Amino acid sequence: MIQTTQSLISHLSCAKCETKYPHDQLQTFATCCNQPLVAHYARGPVPKPDDLAKRETSMWRYTEMLPLLDQNNRVSLGEGMTPIIPLKKLAKEANIEHLYLKDEGLNPTGSFKARGLSMAISKAKELGVTECIIPTAGNAGGALSAYCAVAGIKATIVMPRKTPLIFQQECQFYGAKLILVDGLIDECGKLAHQITQDSGAFNVSTLKEPYRLEGKKTMGYEIAEQMNWQLPDVILYPTGGGTGLLGIWKAFQEMRTLGWLTDQPLPKMIAVQTANCSPIVDLMNGIDSPPQSYTMSIANGLSVPVAFGKDMIMQVLRASNGGAMKVTEEEIKQGVYEISAKEGILISPEGAAIWQALRRLAKAQKVLPHERILLLNTGSGYKYLENLN
Repeated sequence: MIQTTQSLISHLSCAKCETKYPHDQLQTFATCCNQPLVAHYARGPVPKPDDLAKRETSMWRYTEMLPLLDQNNRVSLGEGMTPIIPLKKLAKEANIEHLYLKDEGLNPTGSFKARGLSMAISKAKELGVTECIIPTAGNAGGALSAYCAVAGIKATIVMPRKTPLIFQQECQFYGAKLILVDGLIDECGKLAHQITQDSGAFNVSTLKEPYRLEGKKTMGYEIAEQMNWQLPDVILYPTGGGTGLLGIWKAFQEMRTLGWLTDQPLPKMIAVQTANCSPIVDLMNGIDSPPQSYTMSIANGLSVPVAFGKDMIMQVLRASNGGAMKVTEEEIKQGVYEISAKEGILISPEGAAIWQALRRLAKAQKVLPHERILLLNTGSGYKYLENLN
């Protein structure tokens, strides 16, 4: 028996030309423009912001604005509603009055990837998928493996050989097939594409299916709700494939349409990358560097030389009056130790990167002392200890 979840999804559309695609059929990217597909929602009955407190404390509390049609297909491990923590010592050091961290490392499988893969695998199950494949820099592989295990869907993970052993092992513990590749995630993506063509497995690559973005956007809904509907002035986000940054911005746009947000300005979105792999920073500077010019980072999630959604990322950074900047590998490592020692949070290298970026911005007075700043830590530092030795 179908139990509806009150989803208001109406259609998918090409991110470039807005050609519509049906949401009740299995879709990958927009074949018209070779761009991501984006989910859209119709107007309909939604709760008032105050009513959300009565709902379950997971990302599924925003069910009307999620694409799942039948709750029997929900594949969940309790993802979402991660805490927003004040960073008092770091705030004082950077001369910032209001500094906060949303800690996505407390999600199932230890990263924000749980949100996107919970949603993607739920929809894959709803649409009859029996086998999935994903190229990954680490955390997405573990998340896909876990959610496929719950769903009873076969999983194949294609991962760089230099990825820390813990990321490899967790995929195997969840019963997934693991394939290791020499090179970065772009090489993994090429192999995953070939395997997809040969086997018919559904490819869950970043932004090459439309529903990981929908899971990730729940971070934006939570930010607004947890901060009493007053958004921060600046959000710094570690950016590899960019789905999290795009999802947060999408959520803000949707909440404006819902009337959940006032006419307050939306936050400046700052994408942070590593000097080892900085394609978005380079694009902001008018440089389109070849993928082979980039190398692996201790922040695995930032080792993404080609972002499929780069055009969308650039649009968000410009629309928000934000920007992009990079930090060095040594700064990232120092940041992990500093945040751990001062705030008691064993942060991921990706999270450490944004702290170091903020410190530079504050020193250059590009963020002001009175502004409310939110950092997004995308994963648990416990999974990266091998990288930090």
